[in-house]
Amino acid sequence: MFTGIITAVGTITQARQQGDLVATIACPWDPAGIAIGASIACSGVCLTVVSRGGGPGDAWFTVSISGESVSRTVPGRWAEGQRLNLEPALKLGEELGGHIVTGHVDAVGQVHSVSPVGDSLKVVIAAPASLAPYIATKGSITVDGVSLTVNEVADQPDGTCHFALNLIPHTAEVTTLGALTAGDGVNLEIDVLARYLMRMQSLRG
Repeated sequence: MFTGIITAVGTITQARQQGDLVATIACPWDPAGIAIGASIACSGVCLTVVSRGGGPGDAWFTVSISGESVSRTVPGRWAEGQRLNLEPALKLGEELGGHIVTGHVDAVGQVHSVSPVGDSLKVVIAAPASLAPYIATKGSITVDGVSLTVNEVADQPDGTCHFALNLIPHTAEVTTLGALTAGDGVNLEIDVLARYLMRMQSLRG
């Protein structure tokens, strides 16, 4: 379980196919604090640490990425040189600073536009029709592992929707989202509460 509050940005230094895809990710953590078998959300995808090393502030860890995970995430996201938003799993008793995030990507969205609004960035993302019913104004959504609040929703004639987010300077600086441009793909996870509400409503109907 995660909160969508990013603690570091890592970089894939090696990616090799050996059954599953195995990626080595460099990060500014202390390897002593990275446990083998621990869960780390990598741009919104819950992955398990299988090895780790390096030194304080210059650590690395490796993860195995199944074909299922690769198929459900942004194409090319697991290539060498890609930057990833990192969040270790929530520990019991820690502050829930964002919202409840499972680390299971529901779909890939596409950035429609990015524009400055004051010191912040307004980012509009196109979501597929399968996710549109779960996205609501002032609701929560996870974009590349980052917990964000939906400011606007515009339903499209084809059943898809465009939703707008506000990135404050801090969020843009400490995550990969500040580098987004129109046409970029992003991993999306809907709010788990919206998921259960939609399921209950469908059964009631």
